[in-house]
Amino acid sequence: MTATPFSVLTRGISRRDVLLGAASVAALSVAIGATPALAQRRPAGPDEVPVEELMKPGPLPDLILGKADAPVTIVEYASLTCSHCANFHNTVYPALKEKYIDTGKVRFILREFPLDNLAAGAAMLARCAGGDSTHAMIGVLFKTQEKWAFVRGSAVPELFKLAQQAGFTQERFDTCLNDKATLELIVAARDKASKDFGVNSTPTFFINGKRLKGRTDTLESFDQAIAPLLNG
Repeated sequence: MTATPFSVLTRGISRRDVLLGAASVAALSVAIGATPALAQRRPAGPDEVPVEELMKPGPLPDLILGKADAPVTIVEYASLTCSHCANFHNTVYPALKEKYIDTGKVRFILREFPLDNLAAGAAMLARCAGGDSTHAMIGVLFKTQEKWAFVRGSAVPELFKLAQQAGFTQERFDTCLNDKATLELIVAARDKASKDFGVNSTPTFFINGKRLKGRTDTLESFDQAIAPLLNG
């Protein structure tokens, strides 16, 4: 399955500005619109990066599931509007979690890499949910992606429906979508991933520092990468 290229940023931002609505876009455009260099396609980074560099604290706290001392760490860079990311989370991740994360073999880290303003807004809402609710909301956003990410007109009504299920009021929803500080941290994290690790598409996975090559839509691909690390 082909990953979503980083070059989508150029057309994605302008396309999805319209979908969020004026109030939210006013905040979202400030940070994302101020980083035009990120919209240029960067070459993919090295096949392996030093684990100590990959695991250094970034602008945002990592979203982590699994034991801290698990022998294998998977870092995923994902965009909530990326259909390939949704496919992984909806079809592969549940089996990966059951086989490796829940058994203490893998620690899984999700890092936001928004490809457009709408993805950034959705990430802001998920972060705003807080704690375990952030993980739950990310799961819901991926499962319902077609209902809010690819709608005609504004995506705000559908996003608000999802946020209400997580206990958001209208006031909290509006406040979270216009949280410039969180947006700037999300953009800074995306910038770091691009510049330091050569992330240029989503989803991008690093398994103990090695970039996962090939398909991301089958558990077998992860089995092949993880097995040597557990058996070694």
